Amino acid sequence: MSLLRVFIALDIPANLQRAIRQNMEGLQTSLGNSVRWVPADKIHLTLKFIGDIPPAHVASLSQAIVQQAGTTSPFDISIGGFGVFPDLRRARVLWVGVQAPAALGALRRGIETGCAQLGYSPDGRPFSPHLTVGRVRDYVSLGEQQRLRKALGETKIDSLGTTRVNSVHLYQSELKPDGSIYTKLFSAPLKSQ
Repeated sequence: MSLLRVFIALDIPANLQRAIRQNMEGLQTSLGNSVRWVPADKIHLTLKFIGDIPPAHVASLSQAIVQQAGTTSPFDISIGGFGVFPDLRRARVLWVGVQAPAALGALRRGIETGCAQLGYSPDGRPFSPHLTVGRVRDYVSLGEQQRLRKALGETKIDSLGTTRVNSVHLYQSELKPDGSIYTKLFSAPLKSQ
């Protein structure tokens, strides 16, 4: 039986995905192949990466998502700011920031709890909402590292806009040589007003 690699996420509308990509163009030009860039249409806000599951577990995960989504009213998130994980000296992940109300943290905690009840390990790191826009490649020369640090340290992104969160999604991620393919397996609306 083949397994499905899945994660739970919030969608980012196409206009904000494009705005993010446009703001990254200069950095992308200067850093080139030192970074694997996330295509604009794949930018999303991950709430929980689950990993490999049997297809039969999709229904129970979907039910856990419905339960948590049904207790959360729609809310707005703002997109803007730029940073790296873990830090500028050892940058691995490039991200654009997400400013959100407490409702996002509560939704994420509820999803973690629901997934833990199904036997999925909780994420040991504190939740830091962000949109991954690139990943530094495993082998980067010393010269590239210095250029990378300088460019990343100089990158600033102002507020790009706000969007309303109305639903939560379960995605399958298929790893391919030319990039991941995301397939939406399930969506749950947030609580109606």
